[in-house]
Amino acid sequence: MIDFHTHMFPEKIAGKTLRFLSERCKTAPFTEGTPQGLLSSAKDAGIACCVALPVVTNPEQFESVNRFAEQFREGPILSFGGIHPENEDYKGKLRYLKDHGFIGIKLHPDYQGTFFNDIRYKRIISYASELEMIVSVHAGFDPGYPDCVHCTPAMAREVIDEVAPDRLVLAHLGGFLHWDEVEQELVGRDVWFDTAVVFGRIPDEQLIRICRNHGTKRILFATDSPWSGQKESLEYFQKLDLTDAEKAQILSENAKKLLTL
Repeated sequence: MIDFHTHMFPEKIAGKTLRFLSERCKTAPFTEGTPQGLLSSAKDAGIACCVALPVVTNPEQFESVNRFAEQFREGPILSFGGIHPENEDYKGKLRYLKDHGFIGIKLHPDYQGTFFNDIRYKRIISYASELEMIVSVHAGFDPGYPDCVHCTPAMAREVIDEVAPDRLVLAHLGGFLHWDEVEQELVGRDVWFDTAVVFGRIPDEQLIRICRNHGTKRILFATDSPWSGQKESLEYFQKLDLTDAEKAQILSENAKKLLTL
């Protein structure tokens, strides 16, 4: 089983970072936010591989964030790289990430203060697609920025229509707390969804409907650890009224295909 959406931080800043995010988002973490904590959680849940998604929250963090991420490019933790829309020479930075073994990048429009349909994101996604890199993006509401949604389903559809990326993953089932709009704008489009922190937040009936109408071959099991429990999320998922074949696709087969494992 593969968890396609997790987060971790260097041990020296993990405690401070989680305290800040916990207070801002009014939620409690399920691990201490370190690589070891993630590995321990995954082992307890029976998850073989965790995709870690680092967020570059300002352009100056590009080197430090990716230097840490470089330690986890294979094995039970597989980290993507990070890039900020304000980074100069975005093509050079994406080539750097590709050359250093990263198979994907993470974008977070809320924490990067940029709307997803901004031309800078479109350029990054377009060139990342040329490099055959996966692009994972936070989509929908974020509790850290409750007054503004920087990636709505309509914005995501605009990017898909204009850029036509073939490895775009919209987190939180296409748009956290915006699932009616996801059904209107995104279901059936050429894009992947992950399930990070959706269990218990979306009605099971709508979750299953989105998965089947979109195609379970385009759904990736994900938890957003440490912001939800991996074991708890897996237990919830296993109880959903999906077939064994559909669950196998979502839990591992789709991720293996996308990650080319």
